[in-house]
Amino acid sequence: MDAIIKDKGVNYNTIATNFLEWAKNAKYTPIERVFDIGRTCLRAISKFESKQDVAEKCGGTSEMDNGNGSLMRILPLAYYCYSKNMKENEIYEIVKNVSSITHGHEISIMGCFIYVLYGIELLDNKNLRQAYENIKKIKYTIYFSEETIERYDRILQKDINRYSLDEIKSTGFVIDTLEATLWSLLNTNSYNQSIITAINLGDDTDTVGACVGGLAGIYYGIEGINKTWQNELLKYDYIVNLCNEFNKILQN
Repeated sequence: MDAIIKDKGVNYNTIATNFLEWAKNAKYTPIERVFDIGRTCLRAISKFESKQDVAEKCGGTSEMDNGNGSLMRILPLAYYCYSKNMKENEIYEIVKNVSSITHGHEISIMGCFIYVLYGIELLDNKNLRQAYENIKKIKYTIYFSEETIERYDRILQKDINRYSLDEIKSTGFVIDTLEATLWSLLNTNSYNQSIITAINLGDDTDTVGACVGGLAGIYYGIEGINKTWQNELLKYDYIVNLCNEFNKILQN
C-alpha cells in the first residue's frame, strides 16, 4: 500500500525496497522489531539488495519456495485492480510480478491470483458464496500448468467449505493457507467469528488470520470488527491513515 501511494501506481522495485526497509530497519513493524522472516522471503530480499534492479525476478522458483509469504501481503492488489477496472489477464500479470518479488513459483502465484480474484468479487458486492462460485469458473489453464491447477482441486473442483475441521490444514504452505482462509470465511457469518475460527485452526495462525481478516474486512466492513480489537491494535491510527491515503490514490 505504501509503495502504491508513493508511486501512484505499482512499481515492483519500490515494493521490494520497502521489504528491504522492513527486513533491515524494522519499518512497518508494530513494535520496531522484525519478527519471523521466512527463508524464501529473506533470500529474495537479499538478492534484491545485492542487485536492486529487477525486483520481480528475485523470488524463489523451486517447489520448496511455496510458503505463504506472498499470499499474506497480496490483498492491496485486489483494491488496486478493482479500482482500475483491470481485465483478468492484466490482473494475472500484476499479481504474478508482485508475488514473484519473493515467491516466483506458479503454485504461489496461482494462490495469490485466486485470493485477489476472490477479493475483487467481494469488492463487486458479491456475497461470500457467490464470490467462491465465480472464482471456480475462471479458466486457469490459460495461465497455469495442469499439474499446478490440480493442486488446487479441493478449492476449484470441490467445495472447500464442505471439508471437516480435521481435513483442513493451516500450515505455512500456500495452498493450505488459502484453503484454511476460504474454509473459515465460508463456514462463518461475521467478521469476529471468521477470525476466531481461523486462529483456532492453530499452526500458522498469524498468517491465516491476516488472510481471513483482509477478505472479511471487505465483506463485513470496519463496523463489523470488534471495537475492543480496534482499540487495542498497535499503530491503529497509522493503519487508518495509511488506508485513507491509499483510498485517495485509488479514486484518482
